[in-house]
Formats: sequence, structure tokens, C-alpha cells
Amino acid sequence: MTSNKINIKRIIDEYNDINFNDYGLSASMDENDPTKWQVIFFGPSDSPYEDGIYKLKVNFNGKYPFEPPVCQFITKLYHPNIDSAGRICLDVLKSNWSPALSIAKLILSIISLLNDPNPNSPLNGEAAQLFLHNKSLYNEKIKEYRKKFALI
Repeated sequence: MTSNKINIKRIIDEYNDINFNDYGLSASMDENDPTKWQVIFFGPSDSPYEDGIYKLKVNFNGKYPFEPPVCQFITKLYHPNIDSAGRICLDVLKSNWSPALSIAKLILSIISLLNDPNPNSPLNGEAAQLFLHNKSLYNEKIKEYRKKFALI
């Protein structure tokens, strides 16, 4: 991975922003590679994800901030827009990315996606169908995953 000094400075500034402001996020950086992070957060309140602790991997490429980082859940969870490998389908990770977007705002958008899925663009078709047609079973599946994979 090739990163320039400006790229690394921005990444470190973003890291400090997350850890020194009250976003409800905690980031750790690979001690040998500042372009590799893990971010931990609690599931959104008043949602079936509540009381879970979720871990996200964030990897920056040499074209950051002009291209988005690759974000992927480490914690397994049940969601229409997140596949079994933790990949996330979210517009700001693709076509709606902007270099003006902070990593904190990007991660908060991912957290918001947990409460507000887009079943029309699913990576998990079963979860999308349950979300659309059987919300109570959908919520139960989320809670099962939370208990199995995301408890403190």
C-alpha cells in the first residue's frame, strides 16, 4: 500500500477526531500501519441491535480521501445491506463518497443504516424479505445474532 504524507496526516487527524470527540466510537490503529483501523461502537438505542458491541474494520487505500476507505463488519450481524462476510452496501461507500466526508460521519452513517435498512439494495436477500414482510421475525433474528456474536 502506498500512502503519501498528506494522506497519512488526514488519516491520523480523523483518528484523533474519533477518539477525542464524543461520537460514541472507539478507534484503534494498527501500530505498524496507520491505514488499518478497527472501530468499536454500541448498537443504536431503541433498536434490536441495542446492547450489542459491534466491531468494524476500516482500511484506507493510497487514494484516500479521494476514494472511500473499505469498511467491513468484523462482528457478524443480520441486516439486509450487510453480507455474511461483513461487507456493507451503502451509497457513501460507493458513488456518494466525498473527500469532505469525515470518517466519523461515515461510521455514523453505517450505524444509521442499522436502524434504516434499504431492502431494495440487499446483500442479504433473506434479511431484506423478512424486513419487508415479517418485521417481528426480522427483529428476532437480529437479536439472535446480537446474543451470539455481539454481547459484552
